[in-house]
Amino acid sequence: TFGGLPQVALLETEGKKTDYLRGLYETTYLRDVIERNHLRNPEGLKELVRVLASGIGSSTNPTRIANTFQSAQGVAIKRDTIKQYIDYLKDSFLIEEALRYDVKGRKYIGTETKYYFADVGIRAAILNYRQQEETHIMENVIYNELRSRGYNVDAGLVELGGKDENGKFVRRQLEVDFVVNRPPYRVYIQSAFHMPTIEKEVQERRPFLSINDHFRKIVIVGDDIHRKEDELGILTVGLLDFLTDKNLLEQG
Repeated sequence: TFGGLPQVALLETEGKKTDYLRGLYETTYLRDVIERNHLRNPEGLKELVRVLASGIGSSTNPTRIANTFQSAQGVAIKRDTIKQYIDYLKDSFLIEEALRYDVKGRKYIGTETKYYFADVGIRAAILNYRQQEETHIMENVIYNELRSRGYNVDAGLVELGGKDENGKFVRRQLEVDFVVNRPPYRVYIQSAFHMPTIEKEVQERRPFLSINDHFRKIVIVGDDIHRKEDELGILTVGLLDFLTDKNLLEQG
């Protein structure tokens, strides 16, 4: 994918698009962060960007990233340094973060965060067009579209309690990909590239069933489908339908 930057769309060949995106990342974003903040370890910053690009939409935190550096590469970068680098990358508008939000507890959970790239084309160029997982790219595209429409976007968590097969009380956590807010509107969204089976549909809807409020709940799928709403009011729409209907979230 080459992302959504207007200049890229005007370029005629894939090679030109690739060169433009790599140049934009290296000479605009990366150089700006390094020079503006007088960084003495630019290689550490570059590797951090690659780690974040590899894990878009995955919950993480600076401590976990520091452990990844240490275990995978034998490189020691302090947690506080990683946190500072992430702040620099956010300030440069290369990445954004979605905070973890406990839907039932109505509070933020500060231990983990999800990161998304402001443009998936730049993200692809950073990784040399490897790791082109359609599921993660679609999630990033949905996040960017929501932000472009002026919504605040969090990563939702629904905590459930119950007994296991041994009668022991256990807690389980279900994820809601996006908790979308712009008062007076709130929408819960799941991103599912494919839902080929009934079991997959049940899996994607399960977190919604434990959210006891009146706000809209939507599953966005990668396939081109007709909109359908089930008996519980959960709406399923195709990605293209979502991207082209700017008022979708405020209907119903």
